[in-house]
Amino acid sequence: MLSEAQVRNAKPSGRPVKIADGGGLYLAVMPNGGRYWRFDYRFLGKRKTLALGTYPDVLLATARARHQDARRELCQGIDPAAQKQISITTFETVAREWYARWKVGRNQQYAFYVLKRLETDIFPAFGSQPISEVPASAFRQAVQKIEQRGAAEIAKRVLQNCAQIMRYAVANDMAERNPVADVRPSDILKPRKKRNHPRVSAKELPGLLQAIDRYVGNEHTVLALQLMALTFVRTSELIGARWPEFDFRNARWEIPKERMKMKTPHIVALSTQAIAVLEKLKAISFSRDLVFPGDIDPNKSMSNNTLLFALYRMGYRSRMTGHGFRGVASTILHEQGWLHEHIELQLAHEDRDETSAAYNYALYLKPRAEMMQAWADHLDKLRHHQSDAHREDES
Repeated sequence: MLSEAQVRNAKPSGRPVKIADGGGLYLAVMPNGGRYWRFDYRFLGKRKTLALGTYPDVLLATARARHQDARRELCQGIDPAAQKQISITTFETVAREWYARWKVGRNQQYAFYVLKRLETDIFPAFGSQPISEVPASAFRQAVQKIEQRGAAEIAKRVLQNCAQIMRYAVANDMAERNPVADVRPSDILKPRKKRNHPRVSAKELPGLLQAIDRYVGNEHTVLALQLMALTFVRTSELIGARWPEFDFRNARWEIPKERMKMKTPHIVALSTQAIAVLEKLKAISFSRDLVFPGDIDPNKSMSNNTLLFALYRMGYRSRMTGHGFRGVASTILHEQGWLHEHIELQLAHEDRDETSAAYNYALYLKPRAEMMQAWADHLDKLRHHQSDAHREDES
């Protein structure tokens, strides 16, 4: 009979290995390192195998107890495999079981959105199928259908969730293999063309912030660049801003759908630093509706080139654009561990599906506000660090 030490020290080889414990019970050690408890028996003249769990989730003593239970059922003329068979082991059932464990400790709104994706796009497609019989083609067709409606990023994330569910099924003996394990999004989804905008690196960002603060030019231009850094909205969304869009009491900037690239409204959570910049802008607005009026015609918005040429004069020609603030913020926030969902929503990289876009409009407002305040605080630290370093160099 096996000892706990033998089970613990069982090493994988180039092929599956069975280590017997007696009475048909054995530990199957797979080449990938997986260790599974199995019970081989015969029922009505047919050879069968009963899965008893995965080591170390199921220890030797527990595997033996389950083995004895199965042997008693055999003595009573009951097929233990049929007895164990869960009445419904569909993909949806297993997915909801996975979700119940996965969501623990995660943001409630984020977890809700993951389940909503499955309920919208996956369960109707093959949720009622036995999980062990869902082919790779079913996953491919489901995510490609999501992609066809213009939601490529959502398609990628749904595929990742399906891979997690299938891995959970394999680990808990509800499926023999994971048909999504070797499928990459690039294998079945079209490559997305990315437009590269010049932008500074995270290391260069402190110097840029200092250059903006020291810039000698139109006050509206300086404040526009400062607000751009704090909110990382698109340039067109910034320069077209109007005062009625700002809710100072709730620290929100609500950009109407008419001014958004995706034609859906967008909420920007305003940090205390962003509010301070807006207060300065308010003081020089002279009751105009536009936040950033043009130099020549104050009844028209500031030009895109106003910010671009200001960056040129600071020495950032071909190194930074207004759009570059979005890329810098995205990179740093991801590195800091903020949730991808929150970052993408704050960047207004929304699902093009109208229903999902409308849902996203006010999604994750509280964590997004926390993220935006943390981002503003981070910029302050970078700015002050750069200032301190500059003073040390002068001394």
